[in-house]
Amino acid sequence: MTEGTHESVVSDETPITSDLSLGTKPYRRLPKETTNNNEPKTTETEEEEEEFVPQIRWPDTIVQLYLHLGCLYGLYLCIVSAKFYTTLFALLTVYTSGFGITAGAHRLWSHRSYKAKWPLRLLLVLLFTITGQRHVYAWALDHRVHHKYSETDADPHNAKKGFFFAHVGWLVVTPHPKVVEKRNAVDMSDLETDAIVMWQKKYYPPLFLLFNIILPVSIPVYFWNETIWNSFWINFNTRFTLTLNIAFFVNSAAHMWGQKPYDKYISSVENLAVSLAALGEGWHNYHHVFPWDYKTGELGNVYNPSTSFINFFARLGWAYDLKSVSNDMILRRAQKTGDGTHPDVWGYGDEDIDKADMDELIHMAEENKFFKREE
Repeated sequence: MTEGTHESVVSDETPITSDLSLGTKPYRRLPKETTNNNEPKTTETEEEEEEFVPQIRWPDTIVQLYLHLGCLYGLYLCIVSAKFYTTLFALLTVYTSGFGITAGAHRLWSHRSYKAKWPLRLLLVLLFTITGQRHVYAWALDHRVHHKYSETDADPHNAKKGFFFAHVGWLVVTPHPKVVEKRNAVDMSDLETDAIVMWQKKYYPPLFLLFNIILPVSIPVYFWNETIWNSFWINFNTRFTLTLNIAFFVNSAAHMWGQKPYDKYISSVENLAVSLAALGEGWHNYHHVFPWDYKTGELGNVYNPSTSFINFFARLGWAYDLKSVSNDMILRRAQKTGDGTHPDVWGYGDEDIDKADMDELIHMAEENKFFKREE
């Protein structure tokens, strides 16, 4: 799963166009510097500095508290009273719906790293709706801002502000004015011409109700006589919250703990644990260096189920124009800005490798589709 963006289970529009300051100007004036005589120190501009102070959005805070406390209760029910198939169904739904984030909102609609025919786009938008992370348009908007202004005040979930802010805090406070400014400036014309994306945006509230609550809760009750109480807490609340947090970890952990084989100067890292949980979205240092690569990782299918998902539909003809990166480009970047952990720096391409072996490796790379750049 690529980055989670759930601001409210009720309203998804307002945070995109407003700072939601709740009637309070979210600024604090800092005192001017003073001289030794305690007199104001003049500057060239004679202007006072202003520091943005985010305001807590209490409705969103209450929603997040409810979801996370309810998630714990749902996990308790999984142990003491729920049927095995109910828990299994919740986990399978978490897994399968995740492709709506990773292969859909992230790789297809945010980065345009491949193209998809309408049946696949419809499937992905429905899977994404099950995750409850707002509509695709809003998710892609924030993600494009995140990439363009990463680690600045305009980054919606700037990892430099700490783990909690990057993970969930940014969802419960007013956004920085620069975030609002850049959201309004991002070109979204490609999504505005996508009928399926705009259909989901228009009808998101009833779609959320149907695909994120009614169907997941009703299926266990109808097919194996689970209680509606257990099904609600497990297949709505717990499933929903687990999905959110898996996506949140891409914003937080994958920007903090791991290696930087491609660019040591940015915060994003390669994090195996995040990739295992988020269907291959944890190869984040690579992704921020090569955001157009549909694989979002150098090794493609090594643990990257989302790449396998896209490849499967490419074989069916539903996905096409898969964009990738050449091995030479990857190696050049790793040698130039990486932290030295890239294996090619001390393996493939080393000066001391036998020339005949190197020629054979190059030939194998050219013949093997796994290594070949997608056209």
